[in-house]
Amino acid sequence: MVLETRHARVLIIAGSDSGGGAGIQGDIKTVTLLGGYAATAVTAITVQNTLGVQDVFPLPLDLIEAQARAVLDDIGADAIKTGMLGSIEVVERVAAILDTTSVPAVIDPVMIAKGGAPLLAAEAIEAVRTLMIPRAALLTPNAPEAQALTGIAVTDLDGQRRAGEALMAMGARAVLMKGGHVPGPRVVDLLLTAQGETLMAGPRLNTTSTHGTGCTLASACAVGLAKGLQMETAVSNARAYVAEAIRRAPGLGGGHGPLDHGWPLRERR
Repeated sequence: MVLETRHARVLIIAGSDSGGGAGIQGDIKTVTLLGGYAATAVTAITVQNTLGVQDVFPLPLDLIEAQARAVLDDIGADAIKTGMLGSIEVVERVAAILDTTSVPAVIDPVMIAKGGAPLLAAEAIEAVRTLMIPRAALLTPNAPEAQALTGIAVTDLDGQRRAGEALMAMGARAVLMKGGHVPGPRVVDLLLTAQGETLMAGPRLNTTSTHGTGCTLASACAVGLAKGLQMETAVSNARAYVAEAIRRAPGLGGGHGPLDHGWPLRERR
């Protein structure tokens, strides 16, 4: 794994996780540990820990937009990463924000928390389909999210491929079909771009410390793109970072525990 050191600005538009493992908190840790500069526009405050989400408090649309525009108008961004959006109205507002900049957007179509709580209203799925997917430099769905967006069953590599191709046809410039929810002894992720497809596989780790893996992976990809890395390199580096963060997870909490986002600090000493 290559750890880049050049600063890169990543604007994260997502929800807050009070448990610190996913959402804005996990994103900030990831961007910072991989040498980037993280700025945020918070879409919602969640009350959650490793056992699940107890409550969600959406923030006003104008406040979400004001946060993003304050960052873009002053600090700027080299990439944007979106996570939990929650509603049609937020999806529409974030799509409008993306249209004001030409930097690559990594779209993580967050729908359900690790513990099963819904983080995207069912009626907002079509808005994600029509507004977010066409604006994605990289879309990072897991199998259930890809199935919800395409109607294609994703239970094996063929399903990953067919769903990924359908998402490309909807306008995404690249799709990382994550394989964590697909059965098998190895986790197989499939990256589809205009140039073709790349299989990236690794051993499936027997652990419950997987809270925030999707947020972390998408943010790690965004850092790579912000640094100007090629798509395949950015994704490969991101996967390596997340895999090691899972291996070194501290085992906190009584449910789905967080990753060890800070492991590169100890490697650099």
